[in-house]
Amino acid sequence: MNTTSNELRYRLAKQRVERIKGFYGNLMAYCLVIPALAYVNYNTTDFPWVLFPMAGWGFGLLMHGLDAFGCNPFLGRNWEARKIRELMSKDSY
Repeated sequence: MNTTSNELRYRLAKQRVERIKGFYGNLMAYCLVIPALAYVNYNTTDFPWVLFPMAGWGFGLLMHGLDAFGCNPFLGRNWEARKIRELMSKDSY
């Protein structure tokens, strides 16, 4: 492999590590904030409003995790790399 190929692989690996690190930060915040909201909800009202932020943030967390670990059921595996190659092969770029 040549130097530019190694640099590209390193940059892609570093980006993936950053996405995984971001996911774990998001997961940690979820695990701290949702129980705090549940405590406030339990002590203030009978309506379980905590389910709404739990479900919304949980769905976002799921999508973040799928992206961070390279499983994208909507666009398929390696979609981003294929799209970059496609755009770079066009004359306008």
